[in-house]
Amino acid sequence: MQQIFREERFPDLLVGLSSPDDAAVYRLSDEQALIFTLDFFTPIVDDPYIYGAVAAANAMSDVYAMGGQVLLALSIAAFPPQLPAAAVSEILRGAAEKVAEAGGVIAGGHTIDDKEPKFGLAVVGTVHPGRVVRKGGALPGDVLLLTKPLGSGLITTAAKGDAADPADLEATIRSMLRLNRRAAELAHQVELHAMTDVTGFSLLGHACEMAEQSRAGLVLRVDALPFLPGAHRYAGEWLFPGGTFNNRRAFEAQVAFHGQEEETQALLFTPETSGGLLIALPHGAADHLESLYREAGESAWRVGSVVEGEGVQVR
Repeated sequence: MQQIFREERFPDLLVGLSSPDDAAVYRLSDEQALIFTLDFFTPIVDDPYIYGAVAAANAMSDVYAMGGQVLLALSIAAFPPQLPAAAVSEILRGAAEKVAEAGGVIAGGHTIDDKEPKFGLAVVGTVHPGRVVRKGGALPGDVLLLTKPLGSGLITTAAKGDAADPADLEATIRSMLRLNRRAAELAHQVELHAMTDVTGFSLLGHACEMAEQSRAGLVLRVDALPFLPGAHRYAGEWLFPGGTFNNRRAFEAQVAFHGQEEETQALLFTPETSGGLLIALPHGAADHLESLYREAGESAWRVGSVVEGEGVQVR
């Protein structure tokens, strides 16, 4: 596939298969480029409206990670024929209202019959070609900021088994529903070196991608990482989804732990849904961005640093 779509044949494809990132980017002119991404998944909560809204927020997150704004989206839906029409309507309404919150519009979509519900969006965004943010580009000496707490994948999995405290699930839903739009906009007001969103590949998986693309090493400090209420408890009860172990197999060769307990290691390999942004930037820019976030009511945590070397160290 990469041989067919060689970069030299498509000079306006700024980000694609040969340079993997959070989304594809195609230059339309010297002033505008399109960001194109898609994501969909099976239900993670019982409420159909929230399912649709979270799926939309999660899909749009890649546009923000690339430095753009959402323009429009198409629904990708697979529903069992016996699923009540009212539930389908609520899923679609949740997604439509979340896209509208982002300043975009759902312009259509496609639906098929399937035994298990699946829903998500193909999203188109816009960005200036000179302001595309990549997951590569982090430099030794940079600070790492994270804009949302971790644990959404673990807590929603616990909830599926009726093992999650309702208050913990409610806090998780609030986090998943929060768009990364404002956090990304404010980040553009300072000097950025690299940015990605933390979703299905887990914090460690996406950190490994940033390290590899940047040709640098990342150091994450466990005591600085933010977690959603209940995350540590459910980790201690070993309620991890299957994706945790898939991520571990895929990325563990690039990760060095330093004394962390097994459940903590697994928690950091657990998929996130509609997670926050992981941002690499210079110290001075980090100070400024943290100030902007405080003024705007946005959250951010200093979770580590970029160093010479390769891979990810967890200390």
